[in-house]
Amino acid sequence: MEPARALAAALEPVVGQVYFSPECHAGYAALGFAPSANQAAGIALPDGPAYFTSRGSVMGQVPGEVVAAAFAVFNPAAVIPSVRHGWTLTDAATICQARDDGAIAQLERLLGAAPAGVERARAILTRAVEPLRPEGRPLYAGVRSLAMPETDLGVVWRLGDQLREYRGDSHTAAWISAGIDATEIGLLSELYWGLPMRSYSRTRAWSDEQFEAAHQRLRSRGLVDEIGFTAAGRQLRDDIETNTDLQMAGIARTLGSSLQELIDILLPWGEDIRAGHGYPSSGPHDLADLASEMVGR
Repeated sequence: MEPARALAAALEPVVGQVYFSPECHAGYAALGFAPSANQAAGIALPDGPAYFTSRGSVMGQVPGEVVAAAFAVFNPAAVIPSVRHGWTLTDAATICQARDDGAIAQLERLLGAAPAGVERARAILTRAVEPLRPEGRPLYAGVRSLAMPETDLGVVWRLGDQLREYRGDSHTAAWISAGIDATEIGLLSELYWGLPMRSYSRTRAWSDEQFEAAHQRLRSRGLVDEIGFTAAGRQLRDDIETNTDLQMAGIARTLGSSLQELIDILLPWGEDIRAGHGYPSSGPHDLADLASEMVGR
């Protein structure tokens, strides 16, 4: 696997667990949001308005239109009222702190306060973020603006969140520059992951009519047929991922052999987090199953 992509995969459960953390959900509920919607395979699923407001809060108390633009793949018709409601319940600093506290608390519960390699992971991640620049990357810039937590594990969480959002912002730039829109990238990514179209992407709140229109646009460009990729579509989606990887290349150059050392530290952590139901057990297929639960299918 391409080195930057391998790092992203190893980092994902360590950082992405924030969205499934019962501690986060309890913190948001204390602010007036709905509690965790339900559980699937033992994993707590987030309340939509709390998710949009908490993740968006890293950019400050911005309107829902800005959050929708930064998140990119969600239907603004769902994001905007969710964030508007969120700001009637709390402010950005408060919910951002609840997000940090809940994420770090789940890591401490599942890994311990000082898991093996945490000091080294902190040092390597500190080097990893040094070459990163904020232009065109709103979520990364938002996380970068936040103060560092006090513990080694908390700093690993913060730096990991920076890297995750940096790659996400880079991925958005890659598919936008390829002339793809939000509904289209959802369908193409499902096929790329080996999922049926309109499975996982249903969590992004687009309607069947919007998905059908996107499917027809992709067909008219020769990128998909009725159920899957054409050769041109597969190449385009591969190119988008490669473009994303290229935007991460500075990290690999900076870290050198330390990149694999970091991955070797993170992988056992990810296994423990998954075993503790802090993150889906393996990958996109599990996320698709969770998506079905979240949309009530």
